[in-house]
Amino acid sequence: MPLHAKDSVRDDLLDDVYSSHDLSLSMPKYKMPENEHDPRHAYQVVHDELMMDGNSRQNMATFCQTWIEDEVHKLMDECIDKNMIDKDEYPQTAEIEARCTHMLADLWNSPDAENTLGCSTTGSSEAAMLGGMALKWAWREKMKALGKPTDKPNMICGPVQVCWHKFARYWDIELREIPMEGDRLIMTAEEVIKRCDENTIGVIPTLGVTFTCQYEPVKAVHEALDQLHKDTGLDIPMHVDGASGAFLAPFCEPELEWDFRLPRVKSINASGHKFGLAPLGVGWIVWRDASALHEDLVFHVNYLGGDMPCFALNFSRPGGQIVAQYYNFLRLGKEGYRKIHNACYETAHYLSAEIEKLGMFDIIYDGHGGIPAMSWSLKEGVEPGFNLFDLSDRIRSRGWQIAAYAMPPKREDLVIMRILVRHGFSRDQADLLVNDLQRCIAFFARNPVVHGSNSEESSGFNHG
Repeated sequence: MPLHAKDSVRDDLLDDVYSSHDLSLSMPKYKMPENEHDPRHAYQVVHDELMMDGNSRQNMATFCQTWIEDEVHKLMDECIDKNMIDKDEYPQTAEIEARCTHMLADLWNSPDAENTLGCSTTGSSEAAMLGGMALKWAWREKMKALGKPTDKPNMICGPVQVCWHKFARYWDIELREIPMEGDRLIMTAEEVIKRCDENTIGVIPTLGVTFTCQYEPVKAVHEALDQLHKDTGLDIPMHVDGASGAFLAPFCEPELEWDFRLPRVKSINASGHKFGLAPLGVGWIVWRDASALHEDLVFHVNYLGGDMPCFALNFSRPGGQIVAQYYNFLRLGKEGYRKIHNACYETAHYLSAEIEKLGMFDIIYDGHGGIPAMSWSLKEGVEPGFNLFDLSDRIRSRGWQIAAYAMPPKREDLVIMRILVRHGFSRDQADLLVNDLQRCIAFFARNPVVHGSNSEESSGFNHG
């Protein structure tokens, strides 16, 4: 570099970020820039853009964990270079994954927790698909042995989130989804049995339905399937979608029978980054025993160093979330998880009571019989000058994101708002939220919306 140019470089290094040449121009948005930039400047540009996102702590619509201990941040930083799939290069991370799997098998009352099969995934959706695939493969083997066709598999579930719709479409399976009807908003044993036949690969109850947050009656469905087996010979297995409830029920309702205590439950999926309290994104799948996972679904690779069995849909992925999950297991134990989740339940019950006091809402779910959450609809006949989509849109002015949505087919007429109460949401914050709801209601009393009904018309709010 010429000597005369050094002073200008030195001046650039000493410049305040916002008076630098880099930030005096708009950075390219959809084409990679031709030249490199100072790391401070590039960081500041990205950092400032992220301020436009919502505050995740105020996102009451998400099931995902948004408050993380400092120690987890440190572990995530230490694991940023660890590839979970490369078990030969990172054997201790692989060992930690195995430990988590066995801990969960034990937590979910596996008959042989020390020798069970399972793995981490990028989330509960991937884990759910692995469980569904195992059911399909087992059903297909059974039908082949009986000399019967295998071209029309079906599965039975209650009102489910999109991952099961994806699974059914991607793997060419008829989805027999039990619709909501009247006051019945979840699966029942009677509705399940109506839909069973020899092509049913399995029944999928959800421990914490996305729409209502209720637990579906796993044991009652299990008993009905036992009776069906006695009456007809149909022997239908179950997979429990425990995305949320599998990290709640063992600590807060240990007497509830939903897991491997029920012999028909062949596999369970859960989301570590929801009520497992791990950072995004990690999920878990555990099978009852080796026979529940067909060997055709297990791949062996050796091009990363050693022979590695692989039965996840994804390949390379970060190891930090698994390490953070293990930290939580050690840090909290059953006692810690129980205390945290019970505090969330208590806040959900409190919120439910306070929102009911506002006088214009029917409480749909009050935090009992499912996950720590609550939901409400507008009382019939009430004309408060807004609908729930308007209210959801208005509350965002205070930073809160509260889901408002119509229920699935046959109950599309029912529009509700739902609040998830997660670790990190305090009673004080609950009071602030209720106060902000009151402010919104007062605003609409002064400025009513023209349609003024419990519908989504003319709201303009994207509630998907």
